[in-house]
Amino acid sequence: MTDHDDLYWLREAIELSRSCPPSATAFSVGAIIVGANGEVISTGYSREGDPHDHAEEIAISKVPADDPRLGAATIYSTLEPCSKRASRPRTCTELIISAGIGRVVLAWREPAIFVDCEGVELLQAAGLEVVELPELADEVKEVNAPLLKNS
Repeated sequence: MTDHDDLYWLREAIELSRSCPPSATAFSVGAIIVGANGEVISTGYSREGDPHDHAEEIAISKVPADDPRLGAATIYSTLEPCSKRASRPRTCTELIISAGIGRVVLAWREPAIFVDCEGVELLQAAGLEVVELPELADEVKEVNAPLLKNS
């Protein structure tokens, strides 16, 4: 993927995050899994089917675990994948690693409003390539503005 591709897909994930039902206690996040050939494999957004759904979790759950495209795929997430979670047994960081996705692109590291997130560090420690595009962080903050005003 090129820098241009990364910006394009992360902007698409930001648009997807606008579909999230509002919440006063959780970020609105969009995630898109894109194959090496530029094909969208799956998408997800926070609270897509349940109030506890995380975007990356939903996108991964829509793909068979043995899908051979995952090894060369990139997951685009508007916010740093979670590394701590109370509502489900596995974090998004764990799900990404166990799915075999080798590359993560994000716009904004999770601020310490709810937890001290270590997603980037854990993904890198597991050997994944992590790319941050902070130039898109303001767009993610805008989607989450009502939540940020309350913090």
